[in-house]
Amino acid sequence: MKFFIDTANLDQIKEAQALGILDGVTTNPSLMAKEGISGDEKVKQHYIDICNIVDGDVSAEVISTDFEGMVREGEELAALHEQIVVKVPMIMDGIKAIKYFSSKGIRTNCTLIFSPGQALLAAKAGASYISPFLGRLDDISTDGIALIYEIRTIFDNYLFETEILAASIRHPMHIVDCAKIGADIMTGPLSAITALAKHPLTDIGLEKFLADHAKNK
Repeated sequence: MKFFIDTANLDQIKEAQALGILDGVTTNPSLMAKEGISGDEKVKQHYIDICNIVDGDVSAEVISTDFEGMVREGEELAALHEQIVVKVPMIMDGIKAIKYFSSKGIRTNCTLIFSPGQALLAAKAGASYISPFLGRLDDISTDGIALIYEIRTIFDNYLFETEILAASIRHPMHIVDCAKIGADIMTGPLSAITALAKHPLTDIGLEKFLADHAKNK
């Protein structure tokens, strides 16, 4: 499973990169605004700054919701850096844009996926990634993990090359559950990634080892 971090915070991206397990970054206009990044040129430069930190793909989201606007923005984003993947919303004009980008060799991430049917459309259009949102489904008492399982089954049935990028990850068990059922990638906050390393028995064991070592000095 690949690990992406979902943020626009450069310090968090650097910290994740330093762990040696980071495969890419996803971000969006909301995350950019959270970091005080606004204006087309500043946003574009921020994407470049992120690409210069990580080795893997960086999803950069279009703002437009019409085909022509998405194509225009997507081509501009893709031209910024070879690591950029154009993030497109799951709407009908988005599907058209994904098909267009696919024909031009521009990689895409279809975002805001909440059903197997949406994932199937995006894969048929040639999306490089699809992003089902687990946490938001959990928020409305719907099983997000079950959605990943259904998409995995469909993609395996027809050998789609589109990768399943599990998004809206809220906690470490989301990551573990996604890994169990074969999600290709997870993207979430740094806190969820680092929480995978924590276990009380590890802390107790380490404390005992150090205490025993101190006695033997």
